[in-house]
Amino acid sequence: MIEQLNEQLKMKPEDSPYYGPVKQFPEAISAADRARLTKEYRAAITDELFPVLTRLRDFLKNEYLGNAREGVGLMYMKGGDNLYRYEVQSTTTLPMTPEQIHELGLKEVERITAEMEKVRQEVGFKGTLHQFFEHMRSAKQFQPKSRDSLTQDYYRIGRTVEAKIPTYFSTVPKASLVIKPYDPFREKFEAGGSYEQGTPDGSRPGTFYFNAYDLPSRSTWGETTLFLHEGEPGHHFQISLAQENEALPAFMRFGGNTAYVEGWALYAETLGYDMGLYRDPYQRFGTLNDEMLRAMRLVVDTGIHSKGWTRDQAIKYMLDHSGMGRTDATAEVERYIAIPSQATAYKVGALTIQRLRDKAKAELGDRFDIREFHAQVLNTGALPLQILEQKIDRWIAAKKSS
Repeated sequence: MIEQLNEQLKMKPEDSPYYGPVKQFPEAISAADRARLTKEYRAAITDELFPVLTRLRDFLKNEYLGNAREGVGLMYMKGGDNLYRYEVQSTTTLPMTPEQIHELGLKEVERITAEMEKVRQEVGFKGTLHQFFEHMRSAKQFQPKSRDSLTQDYYRIGRTVEAKIPTYFSTVPKASLVIKPYDPFREKFEAGGSYEQGTPDGSRPGTFYFNAYDLPSRSTWGETTLFLHEGEPGHHFQISLAQENEALPAFMRFGGNTAYVEGWALYAETLGYDMGLYRDPYQRFGTLNDEMLRAMRLVVDTGIHSKGWTRDQAIKYMLDHSGMGRTDATAEVERYIAIPSQATAYKVGALTIQRLRDKAKAELGDRFDIREFHAQVLNTGALPLQILEQKIDRWIAAKKSS
């Protein structure tokens, strides 16, 4: 924060982000009003905003920092261990301990690393795994040729997935899914992709947005897994089916918890294996790369808040075990410091759904229908994971006795 404030206070008012609206007057504003407002805006930044930001910077630097706790994790504050255990159980909706989550993360990182190594060997890359990561990040063959080619890629993936949906889902949303890039005015500030839900009555479609800004930074090998997560059958199916189900009470139609919502979307990525979408080793690397991020979160979040890991130690772990760049790894670690336990929900949720699927398949044998299983998971909104397991257990028992 101190560094960020210093950077802002170095700027001329005209270069400050606070000056932005002055540079974008609507055409209807007259020249005289523009001059007056510009003068007043500059005075507000110089005489009001900057002095306040200076006082905040000085307080953080001269008073707050010297009295802050030694480490960044919750374990360094009074009662922090108990608080973190509570946060973990609240976020994951499961009675798991930080130690259990940490060990689970280590096992998943080891498993995914082995799968990434298989991809490296399959494509005949001669360097180390870390050199392979750098190759995947920087090789021009994986950079979209144009904005239109990136758009056409997602249209193609969407058509391919939709053709396979009937094999895996008996119930689909009323709302259709629109695939489009972010608008140019906002793309610079957006993530690689996201989902915007439609209306409960299906009159407005859901939208899968992808980012076409700075094309060299977009990797074609990540397209399939991103679409499965944000679009179909990830967030679009889960959110739309819940809100379209008028038989559910409002809190189940429109509420949710991260472990279920993000757990389903991450599980949806794995359906690319069943659908045959990851036969291409580079697309398979893309889904493994995303899965690795979620696995490392289990290790790093618990490392910071229950094992005393430093910020630099956490960043190094992420750099050592993935193809992430330092900037992204730093941003991730600072997120985990600021929002304890939130990042543990994704992988825990996905692994729970996968385990329940394996359990149902083992117990039902030839009577297992993946379409029925997905309907059971999705047709009652975002349930806590323990409640979801109880529901699936009842479904298994009913199928066996029928």
